[in-house]
Amino acid sequence: MKLCYFNDYRLGVIKGDQVVDITDAVKDLPHRDTRDLIVSLIASWDSHKAKVEKAAADGKGVALSSVKLRAPVPRPGNIDCMAVNYMEDGTLPEKPAINAFHKAATAVIGEGDTMVLPDAPASIFEGEAELALVIGKRAKNVSQADAMKHIFGYTCFIDGSARGLPPPGNVFFQMKSRESFAPIGPWLVTADEIANPQKLAIELKNNGVTMQKFNTDDMAHQIPRTIEWLSSIHTLEPGDIVATGTNHRGLNSFMDGDKIELTIEKIGTLKFNVKDELKRTWARTTRLQHKESGKEGAHTPQLTGKYAK
Repeated sequence: MKLCYFNDYRLGVIKGDQVVDITDAVKDLPHRDTRDLIVSLIASWDSHKAKVEKAAADGKGVALSSVKLRAPVPRPGNIDCMAVNYMEDGTLPEKPAINAFHKAATAVIGEGDTMVLPDAPASIFEGEAELALVIGKRAKNVSQADAMKHIFGYTCFIDGSARGLPPPGNVFFQMKSRESFAPIGPWLVTADEIANPQKLAIELKNNGVTMQKFNTDDMAHQIPRTIEWLSSIHTLEPGDIVATGTNHRGLNSFMDGDKIELTIEKIGTLKFNVKDELKRTWARTTRLQHKESGKEGAHTPQLTGKYAK
């Protein structure tokens, strides 16, 4: 099943090229407003799945092309992002230490929305293409053997980054938790539709040009291990998002006017825009291209605009 939010945060089920409104079928669930319904539904899936299926079967759909899609989980309790979690197409000499960081839930935006680059002295702005899983059942000290039972579904995720911000302070906090730096979507695909999440093709296009292209089979710490490790640190709750990391070799500058498309096999394509009122520019090269050119630094330097050196 594919679940989505659309228009004024109505909860829907996608059927082909249409979406069926199921909001009223689950309105008995606890919620402040409809943006909370998805988390309550995930937590109560066993008791409400049949209601959702009936509402989707009986309801009259409208064309998907006629609605405004929203982030499928607008208010996650936690966003945990795995750090340096790919073997970079098998080029790393050894598996990196497992690591992660928190991202602010208020950074979430959805399909067709805009990532806004802040007036901050970042050396570059990047967006990391990632497979994200959404937790379905509370997970605390979960074993790898039981980890997959705690996944409700999967979606596309972008980890926006403002690189190279100067200290003092927690630089990762400044870099990762900016508003609009967590695009997700376009919908949430339930786990039963993804037979093997460890074998999914991921492709990110910037203005129609492929920049990142890799497969989830290159993860250094695979999904069961990430859930085991994260749940040993803090309890994962229904609706929490776990972003599983990226292959850094294709990372590239995000700039004003960019049109980003992230496609993950068996899930779909998330599209969003980038806006920078300062109109800063960088060369349109990937990290791998920059490295192979023999130039200094991890990425191409800023060329023009405020903070250019």
